[in-house]
Amino acid sequence: MISLNNAAKASGEEPDPAKEERSGRVREVGGQAVWSLSSCKPGFGVEQLRDDCLDTYWQSDGPQPHLVNIQFRRKTTIQDVWIYADYKADESYTPSRISIRCGTQFNDLQEIEVVDLHEPTGWLLIPLKDIQERPIRTYMVQIAVLSNHQNGRDTHMRQIKIHSPVEDRAISVETVGAFTSQSFKKYSCIR
Repeated sequence: MISLNNAAKASGEEPDPAKEERSGRVREVGGQAVWSLSSCKPGFGVEQLRDDCLDTYWQSDGPQPHLVNIQFRRKTTIQDVWIYADYKADESYTPSRISIRCGTQFNDLQEIEVVDLHEPTGWLLIPLKDIQERPIRTYMVQIAVLSNHQNGRDTHMRQIKIHSPVEDRAISVETVGAFTSQSFKKYSCIR
């Protein structure tokens, strides 16, 4: 179980998923998935959760746990999940305990991480690792809000980002092979 406290920032600077994406080490793969929610108020659904605007949010409308289901068409490597929460704006709607589950479908989900949040404001990074400490390979990720601050019933989540690692696969000229024909030899060196 991870306990995240906004006051404890190791590097002193605010975490930012866009900075990680710009570095080229990860890519956001949420756009490749099908998103569904356990419930939502009209006008506060998946569109607001994925619109890259920190002022909009998903608001649940029903009993806990509140679920965000992220289903990929093919098995996908997931390095981490970023969640934006704002306790100052959302108060009792802010999640205080979140469970991250992975699997191939709804029936075989396994809990990977349970996170306790203490009045979070800003981006929260939740790394997803398997037993060998490698990123998870999965068809489905489920984020379950188990409880809210001040025993709130419904929840607000402002943004969710799903990151996959970028693999460096440099292609060597030697692996391509030697150019033998005259028409290919003219392209074998760079001027």
